[in-house]
Amino acid sequence: MVAMMNPNEPLTALDQALDSDPGETAEWCQALESTLVHCGPTRARYLLQRLQAHALELGLAREAQAFSAYRNTLAVEQQGAYPGDLELDQRITSILRWNALAMVVRANHAYGELGGHIASYASAAELFEVGFQHFFRGEGDGPGRSADLVFFQPHSAPGIYARAFLEGRLDEAQLANYRQEVAGNGLCSYPHPWLMPGFWQFPTGSMGIGPLNAIYQARFMRYLQHRGLLDTSRRHVWGVFGDGEMDEPESIAGLTLAAREGLDNLTFIVNCNLQRLDGPVRGNGQIIQELEALFSGAGWNVIKVLWGSEWDPLFARDHEHALLRQLAATPDGQFQTLGAKDGSYNLEHFFKQHPALQRLVAHMSTDEINALKRGGHDFRKLHAAYAAAKACKGRPTVILAKTKKGYGMSSAGESRMTAHQAKKLDVQALLAFRDRFRLPLSDQAVEQLQFYRPAEDSPEMRYLRQRRAALGGPLPKRRTDCETLPLPDLQAFAGFALHADGKQMSTTMAAVRLLGNWLKAPGLGPRVVPIVADEARTFGMASLFRQIGIYAPQGQRYEPEDAGSLLVYKEARDGQLLEEGITEAGALSSWIAAATAYAVHGEPMLPVYIYYSMFGFQRVGDLIWAAADQRARGLLLGATAGRTTLGGEGLQHQDGSSLVMASMVPNCRAWDPCFAGELAVILDHAARRMLVEQCDEFHYVAVMNENYAQPSLPDGAREAVLRGMYLYTRQQAQRPLGQVRLLGSGTILREVIAAGELLANDWQVDCEVFSVTSFSELARDARDARRVALAGGEEDCHLRGCLPGDAPVIAASDYVRAWPQLIAEYVGAPYITLGTDGFGRSDTRQQLRRFFEVDRYAVVMAALYSLVRQGQLPEQVVAHARARYSITDDAAPWYR
Repeated sequence: MVAMMNPNEPLTALDQALDSDPGETAEWCQALESTLVHCGPTRARYLLQRLQAHALELGLAREAQAFSAYRNTLAVEQQGAYPGDLELDQRITSILRWNALAMVVRANHAYGELGGHIASYASAAELFEVGFQHFFRGEGDGPGRSADLVFFQPHSAPGIYARAFLEGRLDEAQLANYRQEVAGNGLCSYPHPWLMPGFWQFPTGSMGIGPLNAIYQARFMRYLQHRGLLDTSRRHVWGVFGDGEMDEPESIAGLTLAAREGLDNLTFIVNCNLQRLDGPVRGNGQIIQELEALFSGAGWNVIKVLWGSEWDPLFARDHEHALLRQLAATPDGQFQTLGAKDGSYNLEHFFKQHPALQRLVAHMSTDEINALKRGGHDFRKLHAAYAAAKACKGRPTVILAKTKKGYGMSSAGESRMTAHQAKKLDVQALLAFRDRFRLPLSDQAVEQLQFYRPAEDSPEMRYLRQRRAALGGPLPKRRTDCETLPLPDLQAFAGFALHADGKQMSTTMAAVRLLGNWLKAPGLGPRVVPIVADEARTFGMASLFRQIGIYAPQGQRYEPEDAGSLLVYKEARDGQLLEEGITEAGALSSWIAAATAYAVHGEPMLPVYIYYSMFGFQRVGDLIWAAADQRARGLLLGATAGRTTLGGEGLQHQDGSSLVMASMVPNCRAWDPCFAGELAVILDHAARRMLVEQCDEFHYVAVMNENYAQPSLPDGAREAVLRGMYLYTRQQAQRPLGQVRLLGSGTILREVIAAGELLANDWQVDCEVFSVTSFSELARDARDARRVALAGGEEDCHLRGCLPGDAPVIAASDYVRAWPQLIAEYVGAPYITLGTDGFGRSDTRQQLRRFFEVDRYAVVMAALYSLVRQGQLPEQVVAHARARYSITDDAAPWYR
């Protein structure tokens, strides 16, 4: 590697300013070169490392630059021979560029508002094609899954469609219907497994999620391997991402994990076109050098592909390192300007900045200078980098490939600030594009934006088919065939919860015990993947440490402090529990990898991620939505759920919104059980839906840490629990003056039950008390029933069946009012909701429920108010109740 250059040093007079003895300097350099020639690069690197270490000991070097010179990592002699047909690779790539461009421009000419992206794929085409033609492995003809996992840069989706069109996997009508999914057989804008379930494997449209998910998919493959469940040694994870995307915190959140666990089955390819949506990623800096420092510091193998083969002679003659110095001193904003201009401009504003540079290109014409490519557009350079990445052992690799955004779009978008917004090109720009890439299209075909597919017996098509056949078939491709898993009988694994008979426990404790029983079940047990961020002991899961072990690829290389304890912290290479540390995003990514294993690996798994409920949908909701898009199957347990159950913790830990957010995810089933028996029925139902019926859904279940007496589940209540609510009890007054129905969910159900007793005993009001296990399931059922009725069918609504007539209904939960209000339009009676709107507080459960007005007295007040409004009770009743329960007129909790 060439010596480091300081980008802040001026090119002129550098040696005179820093080198007091040029002769001695030359001797040191010659000694290093001699070692390299006679002893090899390993010895030369060792000497440099020893010198650096010794300099640190002497106090001479406090810190070293974390990046190398601004040139390719692999020298020319390290490239090796290019194994493919370079000319055909380039011709196929040109065809794909045209079809991708035509797809987007055609849609926008016809409809004007569909959008789409041209410039991203234009910059990344070679990055993808080197992979498709030489590295990305397909399924092959054998059983099981053997294909590589590829996370595609989402804005480049048109290029992936264009390739599938050449391969015959998509037809011309589908390309013509790009971004027109509602009216016909159109193609979705970005990779969406939900919308194209047989095509896309991973959703990457939300920036940053792809990189994080890729890391945890690679990690989960090792987990499967080390536990003896599946041989994943032949599969590789590739991720093609943008340099701007690396600013998302999720993009870099898992870098140290990947290095720490030695994930050499993982390669990132970062498309460094230096440009975000509006301008340079780092206008005044160099994003590639910054990313090199970031990845190398995290422990990754970094390969830079910055300059195409045309630059090699220039670097070979650059004995004074003038070119390297000038490159190091050029910020990305200037590189963008140079990329947008022609050879004359580059000669004048780059090479003529120093005599040594001018001498390097004195023999070159401006056309030759204009033809100097960036490394990300050079098949030879890229192939060498991909091969080196696959050969690297013991750590992951990132390839930083320098490209031009809008490559080939010339004045219409190449390296322009507006490149990302380019969706239409005029005829002259289209003709220029055709001419630049030498496409066999007539002027009329260009003007009409006709798609181009070579004849089946053409060299391009034969080569394309041959290369994909050699690599095992087409990508991307998603399969869903997998076996079903045997589940234990509900009574066998949950008898303690169904027949609790007043035993004290929390629903979190019950959930952990149910999980433990699943782990012991034949057939199912090894497929259960318990996941925690860093709260296993909080949730009472410490017994699992010894029972199943904590996954650690290197095993346990230390004696834990609690070695003599029954709950010893036990790490093992074949450990089953994934304890991720304090990273909810990482834990959720592990859950996604396990929850999609049925499709990705053909292996059904049951991931169970348990976490503080506040740190789920609110903190990593975008990842949960990506899981939904990817058709994940698994369980999310929101522990310490609700805004008043976690006494003393306060605002940051009190969750009042997760169930509402869960209800907005189409294939998420959200549950809020109060009792262990309800919980057992829900968990059994969820497992059967996902593992036996193989439904593409996942279940979010709120569980509490509050200990209270658990009743046995009433006979015949199971079906009603799963439909969302059931009649828990009736409270009859001696001399009834009115009737109300009380709905309670989660821990607040117990307050509602107490309120029913007060109403019957103190106010002579008959009450029916319902346990609501899921307001969202009730709303889903009612919505579907109404649609059937509107279509002329017979309405069958569980909610209306439970609540006939016009008796007032009061609903209370430990969540914001929006949760019980999900059913408001379907209740055919006066309806009042109580919830925990507003900011949380630190206090006791009793005080918190009083503050948020969800305790038994608030329920009684709401019921009496409803009866007064209906004329069943006199108005003074409310005033009497207010005085009796010391209800004040303080500001509402949501204002405080």
